[in-house]
Amino acid sequence: MRKIIATINLTIDGFCDHTVSLPEEEMHEIHEHYRELLSHGDAILYGRKTYQLMEFWKTLLEKPSEEKSMNDFAVVIDKIPKIVFSNTLKAIDWDTARLSDQTLEEEVLQLKQQSGKAIFVGSRSLILQLMKLNLIDEYQLCVYPIVGGGSLPLFENIHDSTIFKLIKTKIFRGGAIILYYEPRKEKQPSS
Repeated sequence: MRKIIATINLTIDGFCDHTVSLPEEEMHEIHEHYRELLSHGDAILYGRKTYQLMEFWKTLLEKPSEEKSMNDFAVVIDKIPKIVFSNTLKAIDWDTARLSDQTLEEEVLQLKQQSGKAIFVGSRSLILQLMKLNLIDEYQLCVYPIVGGGSLPLFENIHDSTIFKLIKTKIFRGGAIILYYEPRKEKQPSS
């Protein structure tokens, strides 16, 4: 069975915003981490908004940046299959992306049953939905040492408590940290 791994960046105050970033010299190591991570997966799942933000990386294939880590990440994100969940998009034009014709739950259950490498979930909205369905095997939360102030909180509208087990951490030189968690099987009643 494949693992479903939620991987997302957030600020130290718990907000998700793909436009918030660290200084360029601190992002090199993070881009390299995600390049390596995606090279070991079979697909990444996106909602419409995050998918449209990720289309930025296609531009670096045509007109590379002066930053090698960004170019290297662009190559890997271009290669990994992307499955997009949207009620409004009718077509997409990234060769390695497709619109799902199933519900998120149906698609993920089908993917989990197949053999192969991990499936990543890279959108806040999908992470929330899959969390409620208990379909995420691991969470990789990359916490930037920035106060984001006012974007979308990662764990919004979650009414049941979930206990997590910290399985490892990775600290970057610029102060970002990835917290690797597995959800424990037992659910805690909300109070």
